[in-house]
Amino acid sequence: MNLIAEIGINHNGDIEICKNLIFCAKQSGFNYVKIQKRNPDKCVPEEQKNKMRETPWGTMTYLEYKKKIEFNDDQIKELLRYANEINITMFASVWDIDSADLMAKYTKIGKIPSALITDLELCAYSREKFDTLIISTGMSTEDEIETCVQICSPNVVMHSNSTYPCPPEDLNLRYITWLKDKYSDREIGYSGHETGIAVSLAAVSLGATSLERHITLDHNMWGTDHKSSLEVHAMDLLKKRIKDVNKMLGGTEKIITPSEEP
Repeated sequence: MNLIAEIGINHNGDIEICKNLIFCAKQSGFNYVKIQKRNPDKCVPEEQKNKMRETPWGTMTYLEYKKKIEFNDDQIKELLRYANEINITMFASVWDIDSADLMAKYTKIGKIPSALITDLELCAYSREKFDTLIISTGMSTEDEIETCVQICSPNVVMHSNSTYPCPPEDLNLRYITWLKDKYSDREIGYSGHETGIAVSLAAVSLGATSLERHITLDHNMWGTDHKSSLEVHAMDLLKKRIKDVNKMLGGTEKIITPSEEP
């Protein structure tokens, strides 16, 4: 089971918060930690750039806000060094070709976020840049997913719903089994944006072999993703409960167990 701690933008542009989250992910037994990397000049739609937004740093345009929370090359190198020091693998979701170029200098793993699996140029480009490529399938049709898989042949396909937080009736977890049958030559995972850990455990029981969850130091921190993230105690609990689920699942052969024999 590959456990990915998605920091995303929950660091709020603070490198010490990000390091703290990397440390917590390692201590909780996660294998990977991930941020998001963008070039805001290219990623922010023109009609959004000059809209005003209230932030902890004062009132600013949406473009200024996006630049405020983006790590630069030197900061990313510092974070990668720190992750390497504590023996956890760090990578990023790349939102544009500039970001794919930057991250590919330092890591062999890349991810295409749900919002961009229809950007076939980015998908194909990222396939060339990264040895391991992951895609998420939120807010996408079956045809869009098929086209993306054909274009970039991802190593991991993750079922996802892009609502933050996702209501239970929209989770559609059995789609994991559909993906496993359809792409039996690839790893199938689940990227969750719901609250709590129950859904993640259900995804594991349905066969997901990679699990990605957003993480935060505090649900009450400022930002869009904290409410649908796991706090540290829940990260630790998730790792332990996954071990329990895998014990419970057992195998497909019906046997008389040692506990039954007496």
